[in-house]
Amino acid sequence: MKMRILTLTMVAVMGLLGTVSAQKTVVDIAVGSKDHSTLVAAVKAADLVATLQSAGPFTVFAPVNAAFDKLPAGTVANLLKPENKATLTKVLTYHVVAGNLDAAAVVKAITDGKGKVVVKTVAGNSLTVTLKDGKVTLTDENGGVATVVAADLKAGNGVVHVIDTVVLPK
Repeated sequence: MKMRILTLTMVAVMGLLGTVSAQKTVVDIAVGSKDHSTLVAAVKAADLVATLQSAGPFTVFAPVNAAFDKLPAGTVANLLKPENKATLTKVLTYHVVAGNLDAAAVVKAITDGKGKVVVKTVAGNSLTVTLKDGKVTLTDENGGVATVVAADLKAGNGVVHVIDTVVLPK
């Protein structure tokens, strides 16, 4: 009887440890950041949570709340309306690149590209990535520029780089 209790206890502990050690997804990283509550609300409104919790890998350029605040007044509220879901999805997926591009890979690609690299986003549009004053910058198709302010937040299904401005597709 003692052996059975010990075995059941061991099974329960191993199950708990498996749950605790499960790797976070790119969504979990954003959800765990108070500076990304607007992004999290937008991802939920666009029904992208399940997609971004899938195997990936994804490289996510995650704008902070202050980045969304830079947009013209009413833009975020308008994008969050159900009738604008397709536009919101396009904006959000413009911040995602397929693959696991950590900072070292990004800098190497920029160096190999003689100062810049153009990456294709999940939205199907392009971002130009460069180095300016030692910092990685993204230039969108409209000429808007975002700077990576924190890099290499690793997840089980990719990596998150925090940016200071929302990039917008054409």
